[in-house]
Amino acid sequence: MTAQAASPRILESFVAGRWTRGAKEGKPLLNAATGEPVALIDASGLDFGAALEWGRSVGGSNLRKYSFHERATMLKALAQALMDHKEEFYAENFLTGATRADGWIDIEGGIGTLFAYSSKGRRELPNAKVLTDGDVEPLSKDNTFSAQHILTPLEGIAVHINAFNFPCWGMLEKIAPSLLAGVPCLVKPASQTAYLTELMVRRILETGVLPYGALQLVSGSAGDMLDHLTGQDVLTFTGSAATGQMLKAHPNVIREAVRFTMEADSLNSAILGTDAAPDTPEFELFVKEVAREMTVKAGQKCTAIRRVMVPRAHVEPVIVALSARLAKTVVGDPAAETTRMGALASLAQREEVRERIADLSKDAEIVAGDPGSVKVASGDAEAGAFLNPVLMHCSKPFDAQSVHDVEAFGPVATVMPYDDVAEAVALAKRGKGSLVCSVFTNDPRVAEDAVLGLASHHGRILIGNRDSAKTSTGHGSPLPGLVHGGPGRAGGGEELGGMRSVKHYMQRTAVQGTPRLLSAVTGRWIGGADAESGSVHPFRKSLEELRIGDQLVTGEREVTLADIEHFANFTGDTFYAHMDEAAAKANPFFDGRVAHGYLIVSFAAGLFVDPAPGPVLANYGVDNLRFLTPVNPGDRLKVRLTAKEINPRINADHGEVRWDCCVTNQADETVAQYDVLTMVAKAWPLVEAAE
Repeated sequence: MTAQAASPRILESFVAGRWTRGAKEGKPLLNAATGEPVALIDASGLDFGAALEWGRSVGGSNLRKYSFHERATMLKALAQALMDHKEEFYAENFLTGATRADGWIDIEGGIGTLFAYSSKGRRELPNAKVLTDGDVEPLSKDNTFSAQHILTPLEGIAVHINAFNFPCWGMLEKIAPSLLAGVPCLVKPASQTAYLTELMVRRILETGVLPYGALQLVSGSAGDMLDHLTGQDVLTFTGSAATGQMLKAHPNVIREAVRFTMEADSLNSAILGTDAAPDTPEFELFVKEVAREMTVKAGQKCTAIRRVMVPRAHVEPVIVALSARLAKTVVGDPAAETTRMGALASLAQREEVRERIADLSKDAEIVAGDPGSVKVASGDAEAGAFLNPVLMHCSKPFDAQSVHDVEAFGPVATVMPYDDVAEAVALAKRGKGSLVCSVFTNDPRVAEDAVLGLASHHGRILIGNRDSAKTSTGHGSPLPGLVHGGPGRAGGGEELGGMRSVKHYMQRTAVQGTPRLLSAVTGRWIGGADAESGSVHPFRKSLEELRIGDQLVTGEREVTLADIEHFANFTGDTFYAHMDEAAAKANPFFDGRVAHGYLIVSFAAGLFVDPAPGPVLANYGVDNLRFLTPVNPGDRLKVRLTAKEINPRINADHGEVRWDCCVTNQADETVAQYDVLTMVAKAWPLVEAAE
């Protein structure tokens, strides 16, 4: 029996610190599978200007008190708390017409995005409030004037206007990078499925994890909200291209130069490689993936496959195989265990899809499925917004227009032939920019030609083949670490992509000044800034005692020919530049035999390492290693080691320290330059710290 709310509830908005109902009775929202009322939604009477200002002044100031690591820890705690409520979310998920498998993408996929950003934030960002961007730019010969780009949180609010198809994931994938950046959010979900978003926001706020003011929700129309945006705010939108273009062209958005990112219509393609004949694993994978993308969320995905491009000789086998697979798709009550495809979001949405199928029929014929006659295994075929999968065939795609312009946002896809990879690429580009394209091939040349041809018009490209079949996340799965967006018709924006999306909510600023003052601003030692060489070896200092700029200048060590030969024989690295004087001299870079680069690094460690047990717990690598001047037998090396960056770990008894390591010779020429990365105890000894 279809899941149903006990009675329609009145959805509320959370703005300016309190839950508020709209001034009117509200528009009824219906169960997608039964047509019964679920909730009433209205946001009339809300003061959007006050809501935005409250978010900026209260939420923004509270969020910016914390470091990146502290905000990342909040995301993890939030994700853990939401997982405890997942069954409550699944119950409402059925009301949207989605199956449990569909809901897993939306609910647990969204929560997983919080986990991912928490993890990436703690791994990839410093435990600080400012982020350096790129290397220091020297601006003077005497190193008294330099520049450093930094990133700081915008002092505005991120307004996220989301689509109906992913009421949980659509919100969480946007607020995760916003909050990590230190920017508060106001979420405005699409009305049809807003009851699920509202429930999740209630559970988020109940946790008390987020700082006061960090998250607001508007249930209903956005009214005059855009009139109150400023140049410090960010506006994101997911939905139709027509609505997105209207928002982008809003006079205040233009006047205030509001940052805007859009994810809109996308006629995504799947291309069967010329090598993928019907008897290959790639053919089978292709058919399976197209069918899955047509039926997951009843095709209501921005990444769903809409155009199916097939070598001309394989069109008929593909149509037969796809039709057979789609015919086995059990359509019905999304709460039923046997259902594989639920309903569209609403009856209006079903009619919209039927109209788009009629538009496509100008250039394509239906070869499987009947949009006018619904057959379901359970549920009400008429009261519910059910639609069986529809497969179409366009025999002359280069002469057609509708198949490249019209998106039926449901379980609909069109097969079209091509003669070579160049033609397949050209057809894909007719979509004028897409979120994702899949190429199923086991031929490296096909993969190369296709990807290089497609890349300019796509935000993401999946190469599918037999070797990745068990591990591939599939065509339609946006991932936190990968860009989700696309050029042109797809909106021209980018979401996700790891730290790329976090930086979208931050201002990049070039700061110029002396290294000493730049170091004070960034919390990171810069060459030329103050350094302190005390009597205590820096490796004897815990994080409580260590300071940026603490420095050790070592004594010298001579490199001998015997050292070079011993290192060569011991390691097996007998490259001629180390062992053959004549050959080394013939090399344009050397004057004779030279020391191994890694011998230099090893000798440097021997010069600066303090051997006794102490706060330095482990060395876990080096970054940016460069060998700059050859070292010959008889050269004398010394090291300048400086504490460059200190990042205490949240909820751990240690942190990371980045050391600037500069190895020079007797002429003060830089021989090698790199960063040494160590784990250092917050207090020492550890036993006393634990007590």
